[in-house]
Amino acid sequence: MLSRDELKQSEMRQQNSSKPDDSIRYFLGDVRDYDRLRRAFSGVDIVIHAAALKQVPAAEADPFEAVMTNIMGAKNVIDAAIDTGVSKVLALSTDKAVGPASLYGGTKFVAEKLFIQGNAYSTGETQFACSRYGNVIGSRGSVIPLFKLQRENGSLTITDPRMTRFWITLDQGVDFVISCVEMMNGGEIFVPKLPAMKITDLANAVAPNSKIKITGVRAGEKIHEEMISINEARTTLEYDDFYCIMPAYHSWPVNPPRGGIKVDDEFIYSSETSSLSIPPEDLKNIVDQL
Repeated sequence: MLSRDELKQSEMRQQNSSKPDDSIRYFLGDVRDYDRLRRAFSGVDIVIHAAALKQVPAAEADPFEAVMTNIMGAKNVIDAAIDTGVSKVLALSTDKAVGPASLYGGTKFVAEKLFIQGNAYSTGETQFACSRYGNVIGSRGSVIPLFKLQRENGSLTITDPRMTRFWITLDQGVDFVISCVEMMNGGEIFVPKLPAMKITDLANAVAPNSKIKITGVRAGEKIHEEMISINEARTTLEYDDFYCIMPAYHSWPVNPPRGGIKVDDEFIYSSETSSLSIPPEDLKNIVDQL
């Protein structure tokens, strides 16, 4: 496990103190540092790349920093994986990479392109793919902790009442990533089928008796989240519980998972039009368990 966060590494050591000392190797480091990545990847078979500067306002305020971590860091991961003979690399992406409206979304759009085309550089020895999903319920940066804090004052802030969002639990996200690693052959972008909800329903689930204050859409914020654009529909296959976007351009043999059905060329996967929705009563149960 490589990260810059010594506090979380210390917490992980404590949580896993009953396990053998060599079950997890901890590296302090940064994806901006190629040499550190190369050392960390030595002897590694699979890499899950989750490092990124993720906060939209912070990326807007410090764009060079976001580019260095999210784009140049992605390049370093690709180079180090190829140079050390890693078998598979799965990069975690975000709905914000689809039709990006913010610098953060733009950097993740580029990072996706780099990882998919990384297959052209590895000549099949290292496989690269991406998984793309929405907000993780209750995670750092999730709106739920903010709503819980605001309900103490009896007033919640919402930027726009029309807003809808995809949601996934942490356990679901982990399971999906593991399944993607098992399925990937190089060049895919995997998108899970997720339920969507209205932000107003979530606010009512967290604080049913609180007032709602509308603050206006922030710079780079979308009213609805889009996980697959119409431009990607031409190369998208549908499965029972996920979609697989194959590369429109590739110089290596592609081999999507079996059983996929081509979606319509006009297909768009958006939180506004998702056929899966979370009933308000289920939202309350989810929030109460966090």
